[in-house]
Amino acid sequence: MVSESDRDSDRESVPEPEPESGPGAGAGAGAGTGTGTETDLANNAARTSVWLDHRAPSRSRRTESPAGLDRNRITEASVRLLDADGLAKFSMRRLAAELDVTAMSLYWYVDTKDDLLELALDSVYAEIAPPREDADWRDRLRELARSYRELLVRHIWISPLAGTFLNIGPNSMLFSYAVQDIVRATGLPLERQTGALSAVFQFVYGFGTVEGHFKARCDATGLTQDEYHHQALNTIRAQPHLRQITEASDELMAARGGETVEEMRERDFVFALDLLIAGIEAVRDRSGSATQ
Repeated sequence: MVSESDRDSDRESVPEPEPESGPGAGAGAGAGTGTGTETDLANNAARTSVWLDHRAPSRSRRTESPAGLDRNRITEASVRLLDADGLAKFSMRRLAAELDVTAMSLYWYVDTKDDLLELALDSVYAEIAPPREDADWRDRLRELARSYRELLVRHIWISPLAGTFLNIGPNSMLFSYAVQDIVRATGLPLERQTGALSAVFQFVYGFGTVEGHFKARCDATGLTQDEYHHQALNTIRAQPHLRQITEASDELMAARGGETVEEMRERDFVFALDLLIAGIEAVRDRSGSATQ
């Protein structure tokens, strides 16, 4: 019989993944580029996603579920903990304490902490608002991109996870379908469509990730975003070896427009997204001319 401490130590030895893959491939093809963490794959190379696990409960699990627990409740609690404490501090023990159960009782529903992270990731994807069906593809793309950006800002822990798992849960797949439906409407040649998706949603992924972490940093210091921004700039300008860089960018920042950090950020996002849409249109038109 495996003790609770042994089982926890084995299944919680998961390093925090780096946010290097992003959701571009997942958005375009219905699956992310990652294949789960090394710990999971070492234990069971054939098992790559909690959504593909249709096995019967193992003998080490209880024959009846713990009273008051179900997978939805566990997933909701996981999201709350991840929002409050972040990915690095998330553990089965902390989750069990939140639910007032033993850590072992959680294993009736999941095999590893990775399972919980994958469930939590798909759960928050339900927050992405579907674009209007009767809107032009450009407006639908803007709506979906903005909703995805807002999700990344609300839940900063999803950024490193988006490229870690297959992203084949029900909510992730709905997002993928919505993205694919939009790109089909652009009129781009089929072989160009995944590249267009990568350009747009890797941009949104990076933009939302940086925005979310900046906001979290400001919250941690107790400063508003504007206060933190001005304080950081003044500190940098006080360094002689950095002053030349900041002076060179002053004209660019002044032309950027916006009275607040949020206004400047919003202008950048809107303009960058418009550039990407214009690029899609240009490639589509050029491809159409080449085939005539």
